[in-house]
Amino acid sequence: MSPNSEAFYAKQIEALSKISEAITSDLYLEDILRLIVVVTAEVMNSKVCSLWLLDEKDKRFKLRATQSISKDYVKERSLKLGEGVVGYVAQEKKPLIILDIQKEARFKEKELAKKEGLVSTLSVPMTVKDRVIGVLNCHTSTRYEFTETDIAVLTTVANQAAIAIENTELMVKTKVIQEELETRKLVERAKDILMSDRGLSGEEAFRRIQKQSMNTRKSMKEVAGAIIIAADI
Repeated sequence: MSPNSEAFYAKQIEALSKISEAITSDLYLEDILRLIVVVTAEVMNSKVCSLWLLDEKDKRFKLRATQSISKDYVKERSLKLGEGVVGYVAQEKKPLIILDIQKEARFKEKELAKKEGLVSTLSVPMTVKDRVIGVLNCHTSTRYEFTETDIAVLTTVANQAAIAIENTELMVKTKVIQEELETRKLVERAKDILMSDRGLSGEEAFRRIQKQSMNTRKSMKEVAGAIIIAADI
């Protein structure tokens, strides 16, 4: 890494630009995560870049993206808050520099690092409004003393990436909520039709729609829609 050059700053600006574009794009989350690690590895000139995200369900940080093609490195892994380098950085909410992975007690997978040829690491939290949603790591293949510029660049990239991830997940949640509301409206309308035409109670009408859904292996939204269309003919 050689941050004291115009080329480095040009790459930094390009990286932030690409991630900024991802914020307003309609890319799937996995595509955005992949873009982040590829761009980060390039701008930081690191051998391996890895991105860990907090799984809200089990409150553990899971490896979600890396540009490494090693099967050993991309295996499924998770760490709880405070555990390992990732958990420590997330808990402390501040960057951590490791000059020699083999001498760092918090680094849990020394054998893997040795096999992959990883020596030094810079790890930074990914935050949105002071809330840590993940951790971004850059590993080098030689001993490297990360500079204040390196920390500033990776922190900026990590926080920009966090916004992109947060926005994408919010859009997904919004779409799910909209889908649920639309389904609920159609089911209620179909229930009213069955109650009026067949003299069923609300509970009986709902059970009939539910049973039809199970028998035909179609969603309740599809079954409700069919009932509504049939009633309009």
